Amino acid sequence: MTLGGALGLSESHERALVRVLQAVLAGLFGYGLATLRAPLVASGAVGLGVTFLPALLRREYGYRMDAGLVVWVTLSMLLHVVGFLGFYDRYQWYDEITHTLSATVVAGLGYAAFRALELHSADIEVPSEFRTVFIVVFVLAAGVFWEVLEFALGGLVTVYGIDDIVTDLMFNGVGAILVALYGTGRVDGLVGFFGNRLRDGDDG
Repeated sequence: MTLGGALGLSESHERALVRVLQAVLAGLFGYGLATLRAPLVASGAVGLGVTFLPALLRREYGYRMDAGLVVWVTLSMLLHVVGFLGFYDRYQWYDEITHTLSATVVAGLGYAAFRALELHSADIEVPSEFRTVFIVVFVLAAGVFWEVLEFALGGLVTVYGIDDIVTDLMFNGVGAILVALYGTGRVDGLVGFFGNRLRDGDDG
């Protein structure tokens, strides 16, 4: 069952909810501009951009992402941006929640791409146990890349130190494990989309 089906979300519900979340994101972005808060501006811009990707895929490729996944991605972006209002500084648990949610999004995308490649190629046959390992390793690698990027961005984001990095990676791993155990079936639509893109590439 898709995530949207499990949550009881129709396409109209998804559109309405996503638009509300995007409006909040836009408001936070505007607030960041008005108060000259660079982390809020940068995260708000990136978050808004990510939330428009499902609509772009629908327009350019005719692919309708599952309603539950669209809301999940949008909510994950919103919670991350809200953290820059001071929640990251005041509450360690908030950082842990957002990293876990973000990790589930990254894990779902990584697994869908990997599974599509496996199904597309007759030369690749991967045991289910290795798929689980791949999800965790992929998310941890993405997490390391993000931490390095935070250092490179300097004043645009706040770097809290080694202990915070270790905690972030640990909860990235929690999100990856949750997807590996319970979430792979929720991204079957993405697997099909990536598989179609691979076949179109072969035909081209």
